[in-house]
Amino acid sequence: MGGLAMAENKSKDDPSSESQYQKGVKHLCENGIARVPNKYVLPVVERPNIQGRETNDGNSQIKLPIIDFAQLQGPERSQVLKTMAKACEEYGFFQVTNHGIPIDVINSMIDVSNRFFELPYEERAKYMITDLRAPVRYGTSFNQIKDGVFCWRDFLKLVCNSLPDILPFWPSSPVDLRQSAVTYSEKTKFLFAMLMKAVLESLGLVGDTEDDENEEEEEAFKQFQDGSQLMIINCYPPCPEPELTLGMHPHSDYGSLTLVLQDEVEGLQIRYQGDWFTVRSIPNSFVVNVGDHLEILSNGRYKSVLHRVVVNSMKSRISVASLHSLPFETVVRPASRLINESNPRLYKDTDFASFIAYLSSCDSKRKNFLESRKLTCVTENSTTN
Repeated sequence: MGGLAMAENKSKDDPSSESQYQKGVKHLCENGIARVPNKYVLPVVERPNIQGRETNDGNSQIKLPIIDFAQLQGPERSQVLKTMAKACEEYGFFQVTNHGIPIDVINSMIDVSNRFFELPYEERAKYMITDLRAPVRYGTSFNQIKDGVFCWRDFLKLVCNSLPDILPFWPSSPVDLRQSAVTYSEKTKFLFAMLMKAVLESLGLVGDTEDDENEEEEEAFKQFQDGSQLMIINCYPPCPEPELTLGMHPHSDYGSLTLVLQDEVEGLQIRYQGDWFTVRSIPNSFVVNVGDHLEILSNGRYKSVLHRVVVNSMKSRISVASLHSLPFETVVRPASRLINESNPRLYKDTDFASFIAYLSSCDSKRKNFLESRKLTCVTENSTTN
């Protein structure tokens, strides 16, 4: 009995015990830790800043192509579309400025996100559900059931389809979270729709006229307008040993486009030409990246690239990722217009159910889902540069 009691006390009090780290990184930090628990320690070759493995040690910044949204709506649209196409082909990322979303909407979203993660653990834990299909979920890492090594992050996932039906399930605390998140969701969905139309236009899949010949193209675009939206609010607490872990392991995003809002603390890195580079945080802008769906739709022309998040020992970091794609039941396949004798089909059909089944069955630290949809072997450089 004494040994059992000691074991139970250790489970309750030891911040490195399994029962504690499954409650999330924020909970660990609130209970006080001086070292990173083993569950979060990456193998040596996968840690950030390894001399001799990464030429720039992940410390160099990358200047992503900038898309001026105002210019995209004006007479310079054709030139901006060329810049967008090159960005999607070469980097899989670009940054959007002059997007028209009011600064108070952005600031409110960052502020209420911070306040949610400052709530007592018992309040956050109400939403800690292991079912990956849950429309509202608070969790840690990627998949706290399957992940072998955890990520140094907690998250709040909010499904945004459809808002009138799903809103009652969203957290009611802080009291302004729902209203701030709804406004932010609506603004980013509109921005996504305009960006997605430009992306499809840059691929030659949607025209900029409204004659009868474009009815089929417009219907295809409407599917994206009526598609799924998922918001993931990420919290990366200060880490006592940031060189041992990552806030997010290398991965690519499921979906078509992801719009990422960062606070002033940098941490997002992308894989480019074999090295990791930090994405510079530009105030009042969005980082936009190509998702797996768009790479499949473009038959590999646009790249869904690996990215990760590093953490630091001094400051907490908040980001809000708005992931957009086709409706959950839609089958995604390469556009027939982009397939010909010189450009054969490279990807299988896929759907959301296949993706969820994949996440539920494995420790997802790599770009394996997209790789699993390929019909031919493609080198890493051709898919991540």
